[in-house]
Amino acid sequence: MRTINIHAAKTHLSRLIEEVAAGEPFVIAKAGKPMAQVIPIGASKSKPKKRIGFMKGMYTLPDNFEEIDRQLDKEIEELFLGRDAE
Repeated sequence: MRTINIHAAKTHLSRLIEEVAAGEPFVIAKAGKPMAQVIPIGASKSKPKKRIGFMKGMYTLPDNFEEIDRQLDKEIEELFLGRDAE
């Protein structure tokens, strides 16, 4: 992506807007430091929406999950308390 200084952006704004509309975004810089990015409307950099449940069925829990969970809880409690947690 090309960088344009503020003075050049003001001078050539109409042409730059046409280029952005054609899919060529650019960065406006002040003293060589990027200050703003110009992109076409509708082309955002936001994260895509999360798709709930798209991995359903890809993973399963072991049959003894609750037993494993209780053992881990006990170990974690022992680590925090520094003694036998019973």
